Amino acid sequence: MNLKNKHVLVVGAGVSGQAVSRFLLGKQAKVSLTDSRTQEQMGPLADELAAQGISLYLGENPVIDLENCDLLVVSPGVPLTVPPVVQARQKGIPVIGELELSYHFTRSPIIAITGTNGKTTTTSLIGQMFRDAGYHTLIAGNIGLPLISEVEKYTAEDVVVAEVSSFQLETTAQFRPKVAVILNITPDHLDRHGSMAAYIEAKARIFAQQREGDWVVLNYDDPITRDLAGAAQDRVIFFSRQHILEKGSFIQGDKIMVSDGEGSWAIANTASLRIPGAHNLENALAAVAVGQAMGLAPANIAYTLSSFTGVAHRLEYVTTINGVAYINDSKGTNPDAAIKALEAYDVPIVLIAGGKNKGVSFKDFAQKIKEKVRVLITVGMHGYQIAEAVQEQGFTNIFNAQDYAQAVKIAHEQAKPGEVVLLSPACTSWDMFKNFEERGELFKRLVRELEER
Repeated sequence: MNLKNKHVLVVGAGVSGQAVSRFLLGKQAKVSLTDSRTQEQMGPLADELAAQGISLYLGENPVIDLENCDLLVVSPGVPLTVPPVVQARQKGIPVIGELELSYHFTRSPIIAITGTNGKTTTTSLIGQMFRDAGYHTLIAGNIGLPLISEVEKYTAEDVVVAEVSSFQLETTAQFRPKVAVILNITPDHLDRHGSMAAYIEAKARIFAQQREGDWVVLNYDDPITRDLAGAAQDRVIFFSRQHILEKGSFIQGDKIMVSDGEGSWAIANTASLRIPGAHNLENALAAVAVGQAMGLAPANIAYTLSSFTGVAHRLEYVTTINGVAYINDSKGTNPDAAIKALEAYDVPIVLIAGGKNKGVSFKDFAQKIKEKVRVLITVGMHGYQIAEAVQEQGFTNIFNAQDYAQAVKIAHEQAKPGEVVLLSPACTSWDMFKNFEERGELFKRLVRELEER
């Protein structure tokens, strides 16, 4: 992809859009950037971008001349229905995202991980597995570090492990990972994609361009994911927590096993995993399947499984106060993720949940709350929807908090020794915070302040 002197419009000035703009400048492209925020709202960032030679079109409805535009790069958080994207497509101007742009400049084999839940943990685990095995490994993508910022530093001898979202995948065209992983697909982001079918289609784009010699790792226990095997043909490696497989990774007794179709062998004991919950056992099985596909030695895989302790904001232990464990699962941004968090504990739970709903039902979540939770504390824009859903299940031990300070205070007052206070919102953070990290950090700070009293 030759970008020199090409006119490129970047849509969205978030972390991804800024990284793309800097990359394009480095390739001597003529860069314009549009964002719905005004100059005043962007503050010093707008001046900084303009000083770099980027033409800015700011505000809700800026007038943008696309006549000379050669390429449009849209940021993942920007809907494809915004005027510049619609107009570019009408004019036949190529519209891609940062993931597709990065692919054109990547020399390393790519392991790409998607799924509704577990992406960040599995991406981090797989990345650590390759680092432990001695590979120069980039861990990037939707996990927080834009691929475009780093890909050119890695060679064909290295490995890129990328977390990719449905938002990123829907603007791919030639993106072709060596190994594509789909962990699970449950209702999520329906406010963006419009239907479950469209969401599944976006996820399946992760392996759409693969060819002979590439691999697709799929969750055999998830019917939607398993059914995608027909489109992937003979490139599939399954993983399963519930079935013994002829080819793939699975559980047999207390062992994590691998089979290549001719024989099977043990990789590690399930008890050696240091990340809690059945869902993390599935994440580990996915990582084992990737290791199998890429030819890693069983001993290398086993070492990482026994040493990896998880990621921030995903079932992250904060502290224990008066016999009560406080757990930060701020990354649980949809009901299915929060259900998996609840299932990770066998003691009564004081649950803090709520935020901005993404257009999904809380019915299954409410049923799990009735089963596992002793006290529910709701907070945020759509906390009331969770309260209504659990009340329909006959659960009434509910408190509504005005903010996180009050939520943590109520949790502290209600929790009994031996119980867990769990923040697993089942919603996005966008009603009160910039992102789930900011929400999780506030929760941890409030908990530690309790400890100091």
